[in-house]
Order: sequence, then structure tokens, then C-alpha cells
Amino acid sequence: MKGKLIIFSAPSGAGKTTIVKHLLDSGLPLEFSISACSRQPRIGEINGKDYYFLSADEFNFKIKKNEFIEWEEVYPGNLYGTLKSEPERIWKNNNHVLFDIDVKGGVHLKKLFGENALSVFVMPPSIVELERRLINRCTDDKETIKKRVDKAVYELKFADQFDVIITNDNLLDAKNKAFKLVSDFIYLL
Repeated sequence: MKGKLIIFSAPSGAGKTTIVKHLLDSGLPLEFSISACSRQPRIGEINGKDYYFLSADEFNFKIKKNEFIEWEEVYPGNLYGTLKSEPERIWKNNNHVLFDIDVKGGVHLKKLFGENALSVFVMPPSIVELERRLINRCTDDKETIKKRVDKAVYELKFADQFDVIITNDNLLDAKNKAFKLVSDFIYLL
């Protein structure tokens, strides 16, 4: 192992991506692990920066060739995964790997990398607040929001399988807690 791995997982709308972006801008030696996915890019998303956008056939071919550390059908028909090449790419840059990943993927990565990984679950203050955040995003229709909320109820059951739980009821506090956790983990001898 050349570096460490920091795993952030949460239900959609809990604030995980905002916290991860904060950490990437913090000056810590971190680099974002770009996930592969089989869905179409959303407006503004860039291939090779936000995700590696693959067709379903390309994704399945890479599964057959054992090119993923982990992968999951996160939503029906939408495959997401971490290519084995990602940590190596980041470690070659003398950085630590920062994951923004679905809950099942986070549990799998922690089991795979053990003490070399710090896994953090970002907990929403409540399901009601999570739903409010998803509505205020204005990115999903009512049916999609209902699916995300239903999935969040399921994902919350995995929280105790992570090293640390950060409840995001105050974003500034959550960012500060995340920075201290990650900084302490990176510089731990």
C-alpha cells in the first residue's frame, strides 16, 4: 500500500458530496476516486472528472474482466463501481484516495482495505429532513425522491458498519468534524 483510503458514504441528500468537496479543497493530500457508472451524464458532468461514463455493455465487459474493486447496481439499470486502476492512479500522485460512494460499496471497501481505510457514514438528522433536502435540490421528480427516501431508510441500517458516523444537522460542524477525522487518520503514524 502506498497510501490510505478515506470512504464517505451516506443516503442521497445527507450532505456527503458537499463534505467531500470541502475536504478536497482543504489542502489535505487527497484526491477524488472517480467512479464508473452506466448512466448518462447529467448537465454539467464531465467524463473522467465526475464519473467515467460507460455504456451498460462496457461496464459489464469490465466486470467480466475483473477490473473493479467493487461494483453495485445502485438503482435499477444503473451500475456504479470503482475501477482497480483508481487507487493506483492516485497513489502515484502521492495522495490519499477519497471516496464518495454508495453505502454498500463503502462497507465492501472497508472490509477489503481494513485498517488502511477510514470509513465515515454521513447521517441525516432525520428522514423528514432528508426528504426536504432532496426536494429543495430541484433535480428529481416526486417518484425519484420517493425512491431515494425509501432507499435511505434501508441504507441507514448499515451505519454501524462504518468506523465513524457524522450527523449532518449543521453543515459547518459536519465539515469541521470530517476535516479533523481525516487529518488525524492521514497523519497517524
